[in-house]
Amino acid sequence: MSNVNKLNETHDPALKSWVDSANQTNSDFPIQNLPFAVFRRSGSNEAFRGGVAIGDQVVDLEAVAENELFSGEAAAAAAKACAQPTLNSFMGMGVAYASALRLALSRALREGGDKALQSCLIAQSDVEFDLPATIGDYTDFYTSVHHATSVGKLFRPDNPLLPNYKWVPIGYHGRSSSIGVSGQTFHRPVGQTKAPDAEVPSLGPCKRLDYELELGIYIGQGNEMGDAIELDDSDDHVFGFCLFNDWSARDIQAWEYQPLGPFLAKNFASTVSPWIVTLEAMAPYRTPWTRDAADPQPLPYLESDANREQGGFDIKLEVLIQTEKMRLENQEDKSVSLSNFSYSYWTVAQMVAHHTVNGCNLKPGDFLGSGTQSGPDYEESGSLLELSRGGKESIDLGNGESRTFLNDGDTVVLKGWCQKEGAARIGFGEVRSTVLPAKI
Repeated sequence: MSNVNKLNETHDPALKSWVDSANQTNSDFPIQNLPFAVFRRSGSNEAFRGGVAIGDQVVDLEAVAENELFSGEAAAAAAKACAQPTLNSFMGMGVAYASALRLALSRALREGGDKALQSCLIAQSDVEFDLPATIGDYTDFYTSVHHATSVGKLFRPDNPLLPNYKWVPIGYHGRSSSIGVSGQTFHRPVGQTKAPDAEVPSLGPCKRLDYELELGIYIGQGNEMGDAIELDDSDDHVFGFCLFNDWSARDIQAWEYQPLGPFLAKNFASTVSPWIVTLEAMAPYRTPWTRDAADPQPLPYLESDANREQGGFDIKLEVLIQTEKMRLENQEDKSVSLSNFSYSYWTVAQMVAHHTVNGCNLKPGDFLGSGTQSGPDYEESGSLLELSRGGKESIDLGNGESRTFLNDGDTVVLKGWCQKEGAARIGFGEVRSTVLPAKI
């Protein structure tokens, strides 16, 4: 695997920044993180451009480039690429350029530095975000065996986990045009459903609207058509991670998904968090990956010592719900589940290797969804379909309200962070999106 997975001076947990807010306990954006986004000042006609989070501020990379604040050739070229309205060109430059820019930013923002970047800071409270990249293609995987088994029991009680699941990283081609950045609102989808006791299907608004707690993976440098990405080379092609809510219409899904899989149940909206945490920033939180000895072991193209040693990631993932009543009464969002990406049955490297083994060409900005990240325990369910046991049990929201599936006006919030002894806590921010009534 690439050097991007190794610890270096940017990960030092003792590092502090001259940006005071970055040093606060439980900050998502300490100097050890430095995630990327695309932003502009709220309500302005400014062009969107790349930025990096530090505490409660954004480093304007267009200003960094214009003022030629980085002397290193790679860092300067990377900053210039980040001045564009999307990060695709920057992502496509490869991990060496991203790493050089990360190092230059880390050194410039450290406590005791000359504060040359101070004129390039803008408060996060004063900005708005766009999608960080033009997403040419989007593939959604299905990597949580716990989610796959739970959902399988609901849809196929006699055969919940199909035999190919433990051999193949299952995925389907999603709809990139309906992916929006945090703050997205969307109308409840309309589609064809069929009740169990109905003779014929009917068209109408979805009644079983659900969220899916996922990790998003952005591709950096691509591969030529016909060339597979080897498992241990995947780090050279993964730019970083975000939070991802892949909204799902469960009643539409139940009627349409056989034999060719999800379609209208999935393509109406998906929402990403604005910040991309780079693969390099995740180095302290890599974990071993294992496969139960009783399960089929991966085929050779999905197997390596390096993937076994550090293919996993320890990322805590949380789902919260905010109803209209909560907003009106200024109540806090209600946490309904807490899971972890470390439960994933397949690793990010295996997803990339399998995606390209047939010669499929990935491009900078292409996007992979991890699939719903549910853990082995009920409280770690990554969807309402699981929490409500198929709509049979209500989830108490603690304010007199309950849900089996989502109501119009509900906002779903996903959060993610990494934290352990001996490493700096880093976070992903949040992804927040709201359901509007159906257009009928």
